[in-house]
Amino acid sequence: MDTVFNLTKERMTKTINALNGEYGTIRAGRANPAVLDKITVDYYGTATPIQQLATVAVAEARVLTIQPWDATALNSIEKAIHASDLGINPQNDGRIIRLNFPALTEERRKQLCKEVQKTAEESKVACRQIRRDSIEKLKAMKKASEITEDDLKNGENKVQKITDDFIKQIEKIASDKEAEIMEI
Repeated sequence: MDTVFNLTKERMTKTINALNGEYGTIRAGRANPAVLDKITVDYYGTATPIQQLATVAVAEARVLTIQPWDATALNSIEKAIHASDLGINPQNDGRIIRLNFPALTEERRKQLCKEVQKTAEESKVACRQIRRDSIEKLKAMKKASEITEDDLKNGENKVQKITDDFIKQIEKIASDKEAEIMEI
C-alpha cells in the first residue's frame, strides 16, 4: 500500500512542478527569463532554445538582455522573438538584444488572472485523476486479497488526504501568482 501512496505523491508533485513551470512563462509585468523558455531559434537548421545560444539576464526590473555567444545568431534570435506570441519588440544594438517589458494594463492583468485560474483548475483535475487511479489500484489490491476491507477504507482516506494537501498547494501557488500579476 505504501507504494501506492508514494506513487500518488510523486505524480502529484510532478503536477505541481508542471504548474510552476507554466506560471513561470506567464509575463507578469516584470522581466523573467522563463518567458523565453518556449521560444526556439532556427540555428543552422536546428530548433534550439534561446538559453542554449545566449546568456539571458535581468538587467533591470522590466528589462531582459540576451547576449548570444555566437554573434551570427543575433538576427535569428530577434526573428524568433518577433514570431513568438510574447508581444514584445526586441531592440537589437548589434551585440545584445534588449526586451523591455511594458507595465500591464488592468484589462490584461485580469485576463492573465483568468489564465492562472484556468491552469490551476487543470492541475486540480489532474490531481483528482491521480487520486482516482490510486483508489482503483487499492480496490484491485483488495480484489486480489492483498489487503483487507479496513485497509482499503484507510487507504482511500489517506489518498484523499494527500489529494486535499496538494490541491491546497495548487490554490496557494495560484493565489501567489495572481497577487504578483495584480501588483503594480
